[in-house]
Amino acid sequence: MEQQIQYGEAAELSDLKEIQMPAPTLWPLVLALGLMLIFAGIAFHASPLSYLGALVGLIAAVGWWRIVIPHEAHEASPIDPRRRPSPIQVGARSVVRLQVGQDRHRVRIPEEIHPYSAGILGGLAGGVAMAVLACAYGLIAHGSIWYPVNLLAGVVIPSIGHETETQLRAFDGFAFASAFVGHIVISMLVGVLYAVALPMFPKFAALWAGVLMPLIWSGVIATLLGLVNPTLNEHISWTWFVFCQLGFGLVGGFVIARSTSIRTMQSWSLAERAFIDAPGVSREGDNSAG
Repeated sequence: MEQQIQYGEAAELSDLKEIQMPAPTLWPLVLALGLMLIFAGIAFHASPLSYLGALVGLIAAVGWWRIVIPHEAHEASPIDPRRRPSPIQVGARSVVRLQVGQDRHRVRIPEEIHPYSAGILGGLAGGVAMAVLACAYGLIAHGSIWYPVNLLAGVVIPSIGHETETQLRAFDGFAFASAFVGHIVISMLVGVLYAVALPMFPKFAALWAGVLMPLIWSGVIATLLGLVNPTLNEHISWTWFVFCQLGFGLVGGFVIARSTSIRTMQSWSLAERAFIDAPGVSREGDNSAG
């Protein structure tokens, strides 16, 4: 019996000379333009621009609606029989299936993580390095170690942003306490974030930790502070700020990267997950049965 040749799609066995495709339309692009004008008007406080965007978006929505409802617009696309795909060749080969965990099959990244305690220690070490660099900046640029301390306290005490240079160079007990507590808390939180994020970058983790991540969050802080407290923003030397952030990233990332990694549960055997320790049941990594 002669074997029938089958093509990849059932529709390709038909004798159709053309196929119905959705008709092209520019209304989605016009709608996107209207939305862009709306948000541009909001961002630049230009109400007429937002009104124009709303009008353009409304016209585009109606135009798009009319080509879809009550009947969708289509156009005929010719079918070239010479460009049909080659027949599917049926093979007798079988597929060897991997078990979960075998040869890293279906293993999620990261396979190993750093403990949270390493993140806390790394954050504190980075915080110390950052504090030393900041105080050095205060001595070199303003002749006082309290200048950067008061600026840091200005994040939670907005009135500090209106103080004079002389006041910023003077010791303030409340500002010191606020900056000290805030610096420790933020350093530990960022350290824990490092401990969680670094294993996700198995390549160039030191570059991410010490250079790229500090540069990214320095840009974010500069943008937010310029909106929240622009007066305080004027007192900050952003060159030294980035330099201090790089010191935090290099020291904190080094401490965390040197810590002992912990395997995630996905690499555990069934016996390890069930906490089974019985004769005849071997755990992963054991040389003999438990």
